[in-house]
Amino acid sequence: MSTVTPPRPARGSAPVDAAVPPPAGTRLRPATVRPKGWSLRLPTAWPLIALFVLYPLWWALGVSSFVFVIFAVPMLVQMVRRGPVRVPPGFGIWLLLLLWLVLSATMLGLTAPNTLPPGGGGRYIGWAIRLANFVGMTVVMLYVYNLGERELSRRRIVRLFGFMGVVVVIGGWLGSLFPTLGFVAPLRFILPHSIASQPFVASLMDVKFAQVQQVIEGEASSPRPSAPFTYTNSWGENTAILLVWLIVGWVVLGRPLRRVAGVAIALAAIFPIIYSLNRGLWIGLGISAVYVAIRLALRGRMVVLGGLALAVGLIGVLIIATPLGRTFDERLQNGHSDDIRTTLSEGAVTAANHSPILGYGGNRALIGSNRSIAIGKSDDCKQCGNRELGSNGQLWALLVGQGYVGAIAYNGFFLYCLWRYRRDHSAIGIAGSLVLILMLFFQFTYGALEATLAYGLISVALLARNDRLRRALAPAPPRGTVAGLRARLEAAGDH
Repeated sequence: MSTVTPPRPARGSAPVDAAVPPPAGTRLRPATVRPKGWSLRLPTAWPLIALFVLYPLWWALGVSSFVFVIFAVPMLVQMVRRGPVRVPPGFGIWLLLLLWLVLSATMLGLTAPNTLPPGGGGRYIGWAIRLANFVGMTVVMLYVYNLGERELSRRRIVRLFGFMGVVVVIGGWLGSLFPTLGFVAPLRFILPHSIASQPFVASLMDVKFAQVQQVIEGEASSPRPSAPFTYTNSWGENTAILLVWLIVGWVVLGRPLRRVAGVAIALAAIFPIIYSLNRGLWIGLGISAVYVAIRLALRGRMVVLGGLALAVGLIGVLIIATPLGRTFDERLQNGHSDDIRTTLSEGAVTAANHSPILGYGGNRALIGSNRSIAIGKSDDCKQCGNRELGSNGQLWALLVGQGYVGAIAYNGFFLYCLWRYRRDHSAIGIAGSLVLILMLFFQFTYGALEATLAYGLISVALLARNDRLRRALAPAPPRGTVAGLRARLEAAGDH
């Protein structure tokens, strides 16, 4: 069944039905023009739009950890119905990672060095959730890459990112000002008790705006914003990524009113960013400023570079001149998690050395900790006991779960994309490459599942679409030259 609309007759010409003259005596009535009304038909890209625009709702319902996997289903159905699915350059490297995730399931029953023996069905559930996340995010990436500009333009995708940037800033303020604020997700009252009582599900149903932790010495607790995500570390890495796209979509590519709003939102983000005590986020923002400065300098954009330097200087003065400066300094002097991270990182490398090809399929519970060899926490040692190898960053999780092969495939994909799109000097090109750099940096300290992985892979799809259109608009080099041969080979690699 075709959905193609028949061609409309040219202005001033007779319609097709007028080729047969009407019976004699028939009075011709003027055609009735029906006013356009509201259409209930969803736009083609509704799954992606619903993911972004309604994300606060998914978080409040307690399903934010699975929402990307859920919406990957209608995305996949759309792609199958549309016909052949195009894949971005370098997809074979990513496909190797997915294959290794599947094969690593054969290692779930083995015990890694200095860890507790795996037992029960939880290990298989954890592996299945991890695999579903990677597969779901892959579908999201392919979906965005296969969308046409008329269905969902690149600029509109960037604005969806910007909308989420506004959401995380609002969530940061709420978590900083009202750290004890929280509620039980409505879904909790619908789920069967046998499911809702599971520790993992119960943690999702307990929706909070912040995590209250002891970070700075001398303070009983430090509220750290997390909304609209589950953990404060997730809030930190996603804030860094989303602020990049917010500045591009609202400040660089936006109209005057949107630009003013974008600048105001970026300045408003300073308070929750400092209050989050998230050193990884601070370093990530520093990397972002340096990278953009280098790209602007290489292009000779000295005026814009001067404006960036002035903005960074003013932000620095603002931090120093306010109580935020004291919080910033105290956090730098209190590395309460450094020893824990070092212990977990060394354990992950040890595990990878013992199973370098397939890993162990998932995280493993360490015997003891950096504080004690005791098994389990106690009143005297709250930092003791059974921390999970692979919980301190995406790189370490891959080393434990999928060995060196999985870690190399993950890094190889993002590094290839960085190299592939290095000549894209557009706003989308610079922002997308910066997001990939942040993904590579954050893997040492934070996990990259759920929203974070989705944002990184959507950025890859944006870069690939931008590059494809850029090449289509570029003049074709002569066929007999080396440049012409290289262009044809690269074009063949895109399919």
